[in-house]
Amino acid sequence: MKLIGPFKQVVTLANLPLRGKLSDEQLEIIIDGGILIENDKIQQVGNFETLKSENQNIEIETIEGEQIVLPAFVDSHTHICFGGNRANDFAMRNAGKTYLEIAESGGGIWSSVQHTRNASENELLKTLLERIDFLISLGITTIEVKSGYGLDVENELKMLRIIKKAQKQTKATLVPTCLSAHLKPRDFDGNNEEYLQYILNEILPKVKEENLAKRVDVFIEKSAFQPVESKEFLLKTKDLGFEITVHADQFTPGSSRIAVEVGAKSADHLEATIDEDIEFLAKSDTVATALPGASLGLGEKFTPARKLLDAGAIVAIASDWNPGSAPMGNLITQASILATFEKLTTAEVLAGMTFRSAFALGLEDRGRLAEGLKADFITFKTNNFQNVLYNQGSLKAENIYIDGFKM
Repeated sequence: MKLIGPFKQVVTLANLPLRGKLSDEQLEIIIDGGILIENDKIQQVGNFETLKSENQNIEIETIEGEQIVLPAFVDSHTHICFGGNRANDFAMRNAGKTYLEIAESGGGIWSSVQHTRNASENELLKTLLERIDFLISLGITTIEVKSGYGLDVENELKMLRIIKKAQKQTKATLVPTCLSAHLKPRDFDGNNEEYLQYILNEILPKVKEENLAKRVDVFIEKSAFQPVESKEFLLKTKDLGFEITVHADQFTPGSSRIAVEVGAKSADHLEATIDEDIEFLAKSDTVATALPGASLGLGEKFTPARKLLDAGAIVAIASDWNPGSAPMGNLITQASILATFEKLTTAEVLAGMTFRSAFALGLEDRGRLAEGLKADFITFKTNNFQNVLYNQGSLKAENIYIDGFKM
């Protein structure tokens, strides 16, 4: 066993409810605390000196100076396996060009598809690992990674195989998701329904055979896939044994309701969600995932996180890191800004980046500092945990622990 501490504050997030609004007064904060670890699990959290006196002849890892500790963050929605760069899209969008104009000039998702198809496996793996390392440096130790820039059998499998290779070269937990239904590729000879059937017949059986992903995503939007065809596709993916998640209500409402109806683990984006669908989401176990990076990248309104929480929904916060609409990747900065505009409590933001986001990925063994859970946590050199969000990402993580070991 190993005892790590003392920490000025241990913010456990233990005993907080999975759904609904939270006050900061609900946070359990242990002063001068320590974390007792055995193997890769947390055994006990409590006063450092008490834990030390009750557990003789154990390894002590002393924390120098004033530091606070939080559960490690979970980023439950990213697109960080990609080739190329879309800085020109960002510049054109800010100059007033429309989505269609950008696409017609060679930008948009199809640009990323072409760059990703043309990139070598070594290049994609190298850049993916670099992005993973950046996220780890922020204190994010569980990362969902989507395909969706291949859009044919060869290239979707290439992406997912690279994500699988990356898992062998990082201590972070990667959760691969097949997003072949990102949009119908321009070089596919057929309509939307035929392309979705192509995914079901040609891509997903191979994904399952090689155990490349257990999750499937679809982008339901006027510019991508329509509600009826998407619902049918999602139900068929469930029949194949996949968990499902949905890009929902980004620009137009209605698809979050489909996500609930088909039992999706999460409905992500929700910038356009209307009040009656907020109530529908709140009565379900489908996680409402806010993606403030996309709002910042596109200049669009934020997910109505305050309304969702007040209605009793499970609200997670993720980065949506991608080369087009959300190129920043800094989850703490994004979440801090979301909190300012949506008036979220510190407890709600921390829960949204930890155990609530983990629940969206089907992982209930992390996101809190409590007995029996995975020993992933992060420290910051400060005497007040509120400074993490107050500094909006400029207060860097001091130490990152994965399975109880400092990275």
